[in-house]
Amino acid sequence: MRLFITTTFIRRLWCLLMLLGANTYGSTLLVLGDSLSAGYGVNQESGWVALLRDDLGNGHQIINGSISGDTTGGGLNRLPLLLEKFSPDYVLLELGGNDGLRGQPLNLMQRNLLAMIELCRQAGAEPVLFGMRLPPNYGRRYSDAFAAIYPQLSEQEKVMLIPFELDELAITEGMIQEDGLHPTALAQPIIKDVIKGYLEPLMKGASNR
Repeated sequence: MRLFITTTFIRRLWCLLMLLGANTYGSTLLVLGDSLSAGYGVNQESGWVALLRDDLGNGHQIINGSISGDTTGGGLNRLPLLLEKFSPDYVLLELGGNDGLRGQPLNLMQRNLLAMIELCRQAGAEPVLFGMRLPPNYGRRYSDAFAAIYPQLSEQEKVMLIPFELDELAITEGMIQEDGLHPTALAQPIIKDVIKGYLEPLMKGASNR
């Protein structure tokens, strides 16, 4: 029996393949952060970035470019190579905590974050800010000014902001490591759920376009 392949059949097959490709295409997210995203003190597979990768699936690619102890200056230096290598659709900027802990000038931190936002956009990636806060023992004036940088940049640059919603972790038994700063493995799913609530609609919306 001979099989005759018509032009109409080829067109329909091509449309079907294109549709399947569209349904499985996912966005690429680059997480550029410090110890919070690098999973300091916990198994890498237990960190919130790895958990988010498992949760989203559907072809989404999540690159963890985080390094414990990193600052906005370090992130700014590393970002161009990461953008070139991975061509992400979105970049989550989870940096600034170490700048604050070291008492660095806040205007320098703000300039670094702004420069990273601009680099992302120049590379065709959409930046997302993760708001940070400092422990209360750093003085209210400095801590308040530090925390205010993120919503200010978000409004000024029209960038999505994930506000800091992890205060309860610090006062919940078993959620913070003995150093008093870093979340435990038990806290990682909570962090993942907070961040997923903001990023999942964004990334899924992009893959459906």
